[in-house]
Amino acid sequence: MSNTKPTSVKKAPNRNRQALAIGKPDPALNRLNILIGTWNLKGRTLDSKSDDVTGWNTFEWLRGRFFLKSFGEINFKGFVIKSIEIIRYDQKKNTFPSIVYSNVSGDALSYEWDVRGRSIRHSGLGAKYSGTISKDGNTLTGSWRPDKDKETAEESAYDAVMTRVKRRAKTTRY
Repeated sequence: MSNTKPTSVKKAPNRNRQALAIGKPDPALNRLNILIGTWNLKGRTLDSKSDDVTGWNTFEWLRGRFFLKSFGEINFKGFVIKSIEIIRYDQKKNTFPSIVYSNVSGDALSYEWDVRGRSIRHSGLGAKYSGTISKDGNTLTGSWRPDKDKETAEESAYDAVMTRVKRRAKTTRY
């Protein structure tokens, strides 16, 4: 073994380096800002006299603000669903398609969001959610209903109220 110390190596400047072109998020993504934060959920299926749907959900921007991440947990009549959803903007449709990954299935499930002012629409798998955010921005009231032209379980229809418990979620860091 020798007692020589390692020498430091200096990197030569890279004269062929090209600047990385980073785009800017579409301004339409700002429509999703109304969802940012953590929300508690309480609701009931149409055949229930008491709340049988509970849970929470957090919305936060991924670094760069090109994608919104939604993650949470819902207890639907005793069945716990944990999920993560990645939402993006589609310029051609002027909507927000998303992919949901959950503990219920190994499939990536396609959904779509539309946010116009205080009106929220979330649809997929044969059902649609329609809701309205209160003027103070802290309550989202709405309902999931099956699409009229799609086969789906009527028992999955429910009314829900989401209450914001934390205004801002941090941007996810990777």
